[in-house]
Amino acid sequence: MSSLSCYRPGKARSVVLGISLAMLSFQALGFSLDDISARAGKLAGKSYAAPKSNLPAALRDMKFADYQQIHFREDKAWWADRKTPFQLYFFHQGMHFDLPVKINEITATGVKEITYDPASFDFGNLKVDPADLGNLGFAGFRVLYPLNSSDKRDEVATFLGASYFRVVGKNQVFGLSARGLAIDTAVPSGEEFPRFREFWVERPQADRRNLIVYALLDSPRATGAYRMVITPGEESVVDVEARIYLREHVTKLGIAPLTSMFLFGPHQPAREMNFRPALHDSNGLAIHAGNGEQIWRPLNNPARLSVSTYRIESPKGFGLLQRGHAFSQYEDLDERYDRRPSGWVEILGDWGKGQIELVEIPTPDETNDNIVTFWSPEKLPEPGQPLEISYRLHFTTDEASLAGPDSSWVSQTRRSAGDVKQQNLTRQPDGSTAFIIDFEGPSLASLPADAPVTPQVSVDDNAELVENSIRYNPVIKGWRLTLRVKPKDTGKPVEMRAALVNGDQTLSETWSYQLPAYE
Repeated sequence: MSSLSCYRPGKARSVVLGISLAMLSFQALGFSLDDISARAGKLAGKSYAAPKSNLPAALRDMKFADYQQIHFREDKAWWADRKTPFQLYFFHQGMHFDLPVKINEITATGVKEITYDPASFDFGNLKVDPADLGNLGFAGFRVLYPLNSSDKRDEVATFLGASYFRVVGKNQVFGLSARGLAIDTAVPSGEEFPRFREFWVERPQADRRNLIVYALLDSPRATGAYRMVITPGEESVVDVEARIYLREHVTKLGIAPLTSMFLFGPHQPAREMNFRPALHDSNGLAIHAGNGEQIWRPLNNPARLSVSTYRIESPKGFGLLQRGHAFSQYEDLDERYDRRPSGWVEILGDWGKGQIELVEIPTPDETNDNIVTFWSPEKLPEPGQPLEISYRLHFTTDEASLAGPDSSWVSQTRRSAGDVKQQNLTRQPDGSTAFIIDFEGPSLASLPADAPVTPQVSVDDNAELVENSIRYNPVIKGWRLTLRVKPKDTGKPVEMRAALVNGDQTLSETWSYQLPAYE
């Protein structure tokens, strides 16, 4: 996918250092989250005023390929004339990015709007009447930073469309997106897409390695104030503080939403022949529950809309992960799915009772983001009362570090037609569906091959479990679990769970999978 196509209407020590610098910075400037929060709270007390598009028809009706011709000129980069590692590029309005977003700069002397100037853009071969551009604005912005090389700035973060934003670390390419807020996702009445209507970006000094972005969110039923500290690195991190106000009650409030794409992979092969073994920005949902359980749910591209719910108290984290970064797993030289990062939400503080939801939407191709996950609190704030949340977003390709040093995880799930080996060594299909699940990690690698590792497996009432076997896998110094199931009603999904234990000791995360209903 291109850097726009998914949008739809260092480590702990360095992170802590970045936060302390940020705190000193806003104290010196006299600008803080309180300023945005006051505006959001006041806005929530008023009726929603829908923004109006100011785009001329020629820009609104343009095709995606035409929109890609519009480039911000490098010589107009914001802060290009200043000693700072960061620069800002701006997106022009066009297509469905038809609403202007106000962008301000915070300096030691005050706050000033960054004004739109059509001369800052190259319109390629497009025939654009300059008279139509005078009163337009920006659709969003990019953040550039010398991420991969000290002599070249790379795009490290992008804010474009509704409340979507994306971030990458070193040697990564853009994949999944984060969002400021989700409202009524997969609810019959329809989803509401809050949008960042205004940004404030703090001008960083030469020795700063993070960038502070404030945002005001607005929506028919909610407003919000956000403070985001972006720290680029091997693993880029965004520290988020938010205060959310409801104008009126909502059915479902989605906190820290992540949006991604899953088309096919080894556990759900492509429906048509394809040279690529897998095609996805993420291949599973990972959850760290408050009780210490770790859960791995492989993603699906279902035939029908699917919503899975995990009720959890005081979660520690969750995210959409891209487990597996070997090129041979994807074989795509253009899109480089092997370099797409995982998105992990590290929860700061106690979020109490609620649920993590996974929404899977059918998609025929990779141009649509069809996966959404978020935290939904059990108790919602009363209209006008702030809901305060803090979390840290990690964009990483080191998924093993998220599991912890004493755990193990599912390295792959493969699906196949079930069969039984005959006496003549041929295999006879038996009408079942087989799952081959590999577990690996520190808690398994330290065990001998003959350790009494056993699986704990459960299958719901809609399937018969016909095989549950485990064997040592010397290639990964882990264990391979084979399950064969026969669905009773193929028009309904089958829920399965599995984990490895040694006596009363849990050795692995819990594999939680939904075999989708057949079409």
